Amino acid sequence: MRVSVIGCGHLGIPHAAAMAELGHEVVGVDVDQAKVDRLNAGECPIYEAGLPELLACHTQSGRLRFTTDIREAAGFAELHFIGVGTPIDADGRSYDTGQVFGAIRQLAPHLDRPCTIVGKSTVTVGTTRQVTALAQRLALAGERVDVVWNPEFLREGHAVQDTLHPDRLIAGLTTTEAEKAIRAVYAPILDAGVPIFVTDPQTAELAKGAANTFLGLKISYINAVADMCEAAGGDVAQIVEILGIDPRIGSGGMRPGIGYGGGCLPKDVRAFTASARQLGADQAAALLRAAEKINEGRTDVAMDLITRALDDRPVRGARVTVWGAAFKPGTNDVRESPSLALAHALQEAGATVTVHDPQAVATAMIRNPELEYTDNLDVSLDAADLVVLATEWPEYRQADPQILVDRPANPLLVDCRTTLDPEPWRAAGWTVHQLGRPEK
Repeated sequence: MRVSVIGCGHLGIPHAAAMAELGHEVVGVDVDQAKVDRLNAGECPIYEAGLPELLACHTQSGRLRFTTDIREAAGFAELHFIGVGTPIDADGRSYDTGQVFGAIRQLAPHLDRPCTIVGKSTVTVGTTRQVTALAQRLALAGERVDVVWNPEFLREGHAVQDTLHPDRLIAGLTTTEAEKAIRAVYAPILDAGVPIFVTDPQTAELAKGAANTFLGLKISYINAVADMCEAAGGDVAQIVEILGIDPRIGSGGMRPGIGYGGGCLPKDVRAFTASARQLGADQAAALLRAAEKINEGRTDVAMDLITRALDDRPVRGARVTVWGAAFKPGTNDVRESPSLALAHALQEAGATVTVHDPQAVATAMIRNPELEYTDNLDVSLDAADLVVLATEWPEYRQADPQILVDRPANPLLVDCRTTLDPEPWRAAGWTVHQLGRPEK
């Protein structure tokens, strides 16, 4: 098929490359000419495993190209994916869908034949209906333009894998023609046995918010349990193992730490909470808001642990190394990063902070220029009074504590992600503190 992908960011670039990998002819559309030029040269502006190779392969083959001309995309494609950003609105609770409607206003006037618009962006329930009305009003093809909502469930750091091999597909639609188009564009994935849920649009819209919000609830829940372990002297790591055995619960996504971040989960929880309130589901809204509050307080919890680790010596004047800037491993995305929030809080408390990250130093410097950075793990430790592990990159788990022990002024490590096996570190001479685990 000939498809377009409108919006080339963390969602659109992997999706465009994956559609080319599935055999489609693809044109990506973005307003940033410099980004388009880089993409056409096969250069990847974001860090995603496997994406640079996929991008280079299909831009060279001619199956994938990028443009700033949405008129070109309208004339070329029979199916148009909308993957623009939906940041949190000025009210701090709902989605700003301005880019979605802006894309429709630019695209629709050039649609003069039957086609399908497929929304990938995360939106408020009811958006598909509004987008359909707008697109059909503006398009020369009128009601022959179908709109489907097909929310993505990508994990940053695994976007290519999750696009090519998803665990499920959801298509919110109202016509048989739209269903045929969706089944055609995803035919190789469906032929591999991936289930598809064909629903009404509002169910598809709610499903994405429900999924991400449940992940947020799960993270906040285990963090609340970690706080109880802190108070009682229990071991949250063992509790995760015990709970994970139960098939009704499972341990996936249940790692205690300093909370969730990124460009999706925080805004999705906020918006889903706001939707519950708007729909009059007050008890649901109260439950969801409680999970938000737990997540919002994780920086304070981490600061308390750091203070205890310093034996109540003041944070002010301490040289602190923070390992991790990305909101999670596998990405250079630092949007709403708990790691950077903690680094900023340490600096505000008077510490001299140096941040290390394997991939996200450049993006972190733009968002938090007040901090010091290095991309050399060994150098990051030099003369440090305290090391704080804030993003669970494998580079930190695989680091050799024996080799590193002499670099800091004080081999004191606070693992805020409960990700290390502390025993090798302690055996090498480090003092290790972890959230929700007893000190030994």
